[in-house]
Amino acid sequence: MVLRDSNLKQKIVIGSRGSELALWQANHIKREIEKKNKNVKVEIIIIKTKGDKILDVALSKIGDKSLFTKELEVELLAKRIDLAVHSLKDLQTQLPAGLKLAAVTKRHNVEDVLIARKKGVTIQSLPEFAVVATGSLRRRSQLLHLRPDLTVIDLRGNVPSRIQKFLESEWNAIILARAGVERLNLKKHISSYIPTQEILPAVGQGALGIEIFEDNKLVEEIIQSIHHEDTYKAVFAERSLLRTLEGGCQVPIGAFAEVKSTGLYLDAMVGSLDGSITYRKKLRGSKNDPEALGNVLAKDLLKAGAKEILKEVYQTVRN
Repeated sequence: MVLRDSNLKQKIVIGSRGSELALWQANHIKREIEKKNKNVKVEIIIIKTKGDKILDVALSKIGDKSLFTKELEVELLAKRIDLAVHSLKDLQTQLPAGLKLAAVTKRHNVEDVLIARKKGVTIQSLPEFAVVATGSLRRRSQLLHLRPDLTVIDLRGNVPSRIQKFLESEWNAIILARAGVERLNLKKHISSYIPTQEILPAVGQGALGIEIFEDNKLVEEIIQSIHHEDTYKAVFAERSLLRTLEGGCQVPIGAFAEVKSTGLYLDAMVGSLDGSITYRKKLRGSKNDPEALGNVLAKDLLKAGAKEILKEVYQTVRN
């Protein structure tokens, strides 16, 4: 797919979903690649995914781990595009044969944010029996664990449309990822930032992953210029944990890994849908073996009781 034009520039093609956030991400990667590779020209083409087409059903009920990636991966395998840019939290942990996660960008802040009717409102200061909307079982579980009195309802759509639905509703608040809100310059709507001590983010939240055809060595070499190794190690640990737990992006699993001078630290949780039961553990491991760290912590959670919780969640979602 990499071509040369008359100016001897290499041309590569990014496949992207069509939402405002997806296009922001694709254009961000385009700018970074072109800035660091003066001989490369990047083109973006829009590809609609299943998750973009089904907007009236809760994600957890659709039951597909590649909701926002499958169509992009079909184009990659057909070599009609050179790379796909994903919010890493949307990318399944087991990639199709022939594809690889070749680069990960420096991570944005990972927290979720509360969007309420006025500044300064927090989860704890919401009125009793408040209504909060979210499309995430992970958020639902942790939110109800903190505030069992709340009513949590489903919310689908892209970031701007979710905010607009909230503004037109009588709900008390919605929860979104900080990265998406800030990337789209919608920070004015944020009432408060939710610390990870209260609600752990989704696996890979805040990071962008670049998926390519595994034999495309030229493109792999080009995108190494925007790769961030510490973020890669952190999300590798999180994705290893998720893979061992056999969870998708729509299961109540949260995780956050950080690279520090003393090692790689991973904090993770598995919770029941109603928030009544939460298993949460932390572990330090080697920066050089993030996969092992994620695998060990996942097994610790399973032994503690998360296995029964996940079995119940899958049964409930299937029904």
